[in-house]
Amino acid sequence: MAQKYAAFLQHKTHLGTFDGFDPLWMPDFLYDFQAAMVTWALQKGRAALFEDCGLGKTVQQLVWAMNVFKHTEQPVLLIAPLAVSFQTQREAEAFGIDCTVSKNGKAYPPITITNYERLHLFTSTDFSGVIADESSILKSFNGKRRAEVTDFMRKLRFRLLCTATAAPNDYIELGTSSEALGELGYTDMLTRFFRNNNNTIDPKGHYRRFSGPRMFEKQAWRFKGHAEASFWRWVCSWARALRYPSDLGYADQHFRLPPLIEQTHHTESRTIADGQLFAMPAMGLHEQREERRRTLGERCDTVADLVNHTHEPALVWCHLNDEGNLLSKIIPGGEQIKGGDADDTKEERFAAFIAGDLRVLITKPKIGAWGLNLQHCAHVVLFPTYSYEQYYQGIRRCWRFGQERPVKVDIVMTTGDEEVMAGLQRKTQAANQMFSNLVDSMKDAMVVHRPSSTHTATEVPPWIVS
Repeated sequence: MAQKYAAFLQHKTHLGTFDGFDPLWMPDFLYDFQAAMVTWALQKGRAALFEDCGLGKTVQQLVWAMNVFKHTEQPVLLIAPLAVSFQTQREAEAFGIDCTVSKNGKAYPPITITNYERLHLFTSTDFSGVIADESSILKSFNGKRRAEVTDFMRKLRFRLLCTATAAPNDYIELGTSSEALGELGYTDMLTRFFRNNNNTIDPKGHYRRFSGPRMFEKQAWRFKGHAEASFWRWVCSWARALRYPSDLGYADQHFRLPPLIEQTHHTESRTIADGQLFAMPAMGLHEQREERRRTLGERCDTVADLVNHTHEPALVWCHLNDEGNLLSKIIPGGEQIKGGDADDTKEERFAAFIAGDLRVLITKPKIGAWGLNLQHCAHVVLFPTYSYEQYYQGIRRCWRFGQERPVKVDIVMTTGDEEVMAGLQRKTQAANQMFSNLVDSMKDAMVVHRPSSTHTATEVPPWIVS
């Protein structure tokens, strides 16, 4: 009776199953911690790897894909952000792994690479497995695109999600990742582990996502009193998190970052907002947008001064089309990548910047902040944003393992941005806490044998015995 009750509790934990296989090929060029992550992901069959920038997620994906191909003798599809597909192909060539970039929906064994924008051209039955590189970018797409990726993955047995870190307190992202892997759906996750304080599920059962400060300050979703430890244990049943190799007990000597030097530059508008005697912090999105448009010229002039005094490469992140248009005019040698540009044009300009043919690249984080390796650049200039992930990813394009120089980050802001910066600092603390929870739970999951990881000694209730 005790055994049956223990099995019943184990089933109710939703800790997933191992539906994969042992590695068939583990090359010597993988670091020891990389081999451990790939081995676990292959044994799981459907898994997520949340690893910090520069820890070698690309090569881990490629080795995972080659193993799935050897096991199934069918191609594996690797989906990446725009311009990252060719970067992945170059890295594969450096390691002697055969892969092909496809733009027309054709499958090429052993590994086919494409970007998210072209996924609709492909048929899932042509592949045995799929990899979503920089999977956190999915929330930047509209609901239709996100559903398309999830539906494509749902039809395949072998699935792998890879990203640096989920957004702080954005548990919805963890839920959509779980759903794509065939674990709990995000609405099931919310109702199982969280309490809804603000009625943010509409009458049809759909989650209403809030942007800006409301999502974080209102705290619409809070853990149920008993659920936090169970939640992180559940996440670590299908995901592994890693900031440094030492998180897995390995040495960090090859993965130490140079200093990061962050500086803020205050600039003010030549005109004061109507009804004010002097500049005040902007309250709410409406005032912040008005402030940014009123200070457009002054802020862009400051950015131009920061990048024009040197001949070194610089990466400039903007948020408004008007910012990018003006910056591309006043920065000599600077070119902008806009959302309206053709995909081929975007890829060509990214490639030109990486090759050194373009000194200053100007674009929005939602266009180019994911996946690219830009260690040749050690100067980042940005405007404040409510999105911690855009801020984090924008900096980590350059400040990542493999960077040999100190990275300088210039933040250009006005008095109106003070509330935005305060929110960004809160989210940074929340992100660090979330990643710490993931890492701590991961260590527990790896130490404790899975079948007994949900309990130490199962006490059978008297009413069952009787």
